[in-house]
Amino acid sequence: MNHDSYDNAYITDILHQTKTIALTGASPNPARPSFGVMRFLLSKGYRVIPVNPGQAGKDILGQKVYARLADIPEPVDMVDVFRAAEYLDDVVEEALAMQPRPKVIWGQLSVRDDDAAAKAEAAGLKVVMDRCPAIEYPRLIIG
Repeated sequence: MNHDSYDNAYITDILHQTKTIALTGASPNPARPSFGVMRFLLSKGYRVIPVNPGQAGKDILGQKVYARLADIPEPVDMVDVFRAAEYLDDVVEEALAMQPRPKVIWGQLSVRDDDAAAKAEAAGLKVVMDRCPAIEYPRLIIG
């Protein structure tokens, strides 16, 4: 897939099909982008599960935080990655080890690793990189 440009229908379909999101790099700090995006996604009816080893066992926006994707006790549809681009491959590896696997890996703004994306796509996952669902949702679903 060409990750320089996404068809609107591709992203719209992901946003409609997704119900549960694991948000890696979640922060309890209201000034952090991950906090605002998590709050937005929750407000739109998504189930958002924060993942952050430093916050494991605590709550962010009323949601229990897990240390790793493998610790989440329920299936997730999408993994939203708020980590530096160099960690995307690690997140993909973690996601591929999940049973059942998520359907989507979503790299936030500036999070792009084409090799990691190719690995996820080869395993049947959809990939979006360098985009934010809190920007795409209003643009495509509301707008």
